[in-house]
Amino acid sequence: MTTQTILPVDAGRLSELSLRSGEPEWLKESRLKALELAAELELPKLEKTRIDRWNINNYGSYKESAAIAALNEAPTAIAALVGSSEEGSLIIQRNSGAVYTRLAPELADQGVIFTDLQTAVKEHGELVRRYLHTAVKPEEHSVAALHAALWNGGVFLYIPKNVVVDTPVQAVFLTDDAEASFAPHVLIVADSNSSVTYVDNYVSGKSEAGLHNGAVEVFACAGAKVRYATVHQFGADTTDVTYRRAIVENDGSVEWIIGEMNDGDTASDTKSVLKGNGASSDAKVIAVGSGSQKLNYTTQAQHFGKNTPSNMITRAVMRENATSIINGITKIEKGATRADGQQTEKVLMLSPKARGDANPILLIDEDDVTAGHAASVGQVNPEQIYYLMSRGISRSDAEKLVIYGFLAPVVSQIPLEGLRNQLKSLVERKLGQ
Repeated sequence: MTTQTILPVDAGRLSELSLRSGEPEWLKESRLKALELAAELELPKLEKTRIDRWNINNYGSYKESAAIAALNEAPTAIAALVGSSEEGSLIIQRNSGAVYTRLAPELADQGVIFTDLQTAVKEHGELVRRYLHTAVKPEEHSVAALHAALWNGGVFLYIPKNVVVDTPVQAVFLTDDAEASFAPHVLIVADSNSSVTYVDNYVSGKSEAGLHNGAVEVFACAGAKVRYATVHQFGADTTDVTYRRAIVENDGSVEWIIGEMNDGDTASDTKSVLKGNGASSDAKVIAVGSGSQKLNYTTQAQHFGKNTPSNMITRAVMRENATSIINGITKIEKGATRADGQQTEKVLMLSPKARGDANPILLIDEDDVTAGHAASVGQVNPEQIYYLMSRGISRSDAEKLVIYGFLAPVVSQIPLEGLRNQLKSLVERKLGQ
């Protein structure tokens, strides 16, 4: 079935907005071409998910937000997330644009660039142009094309050669105006033998329906190491569609740490392309679904280089009437000898009406490789609950222990203590504890 894509803006309006924002000509043309593509392309085809029935047309319109001079002026919805970041590097986007940007002086002295993407296209145009939309490509489907046409705010992070950033850089993305478009684009470039940890949070502070159409592009050059940690905690009002891509060169590495804690319908696709020899990827995803959420999570690793290890772990807990589709795809291309692709997907259901589906997929076009997968979907084991209750533990506490035991293999491997604690509290909130 073909579904006609509804364009939220026409070419004239988009061109006018780009000119008013002072964007370079190449970006205006890029946006217009993407808008044209969006009218021709179909929606993404998600496994066992009718995304055409979701709220995916409520883009809103571009609305500027007033800048804030200090973090004590930050909106209440994100105050707890930014309260201790006075000395660090931080970007805050509110609705359609950045309202706060700070780069630690010691990083600026080393040549690190950390600014919102709309500023970066003006100040670092050639560098941005070299990478923008080359990992998440507009021609993939209409959602990607509309993102390329309408993105706003966002983050541009560039780490020069041989620079090691020890302290995480952070961003917070807040949508609290249903009439304002919200489509941040994150672009990270780690040059040769550099290292960085980037952490962001996505939050909503409204009750009206809205859409987040987001994209992330990570480029790990030769020998570079990028750790990308993200937590999505939108309310039930917000539909979240996010595409993440990493291109990893020789001996580079990318590590994804993803907490899917939304209350609304969510689709995310996280893919690592191991382009160079010795490139590696590690992805850890935890998710909790509740209410009547429809969730679709895909994690992918595509091996082109030789000696390329990838590991993907997803653990999801579903309660009430939530349904989830968990896909893991390992693709080993011809010539990627001695590649090693491993994946595990597990879903725990806490209610008879909850549904989960785990789909491990191995696509292998080379003989000299190692690959493996594991998948399981099931209810809480009543024998485990009975055993714990026989030791004097209440049923609710017993269930809580089983759930934490289920998520622990992923959460315990997260190397950032603050993120571990944040995810634990979000899990408790989602589970109604």
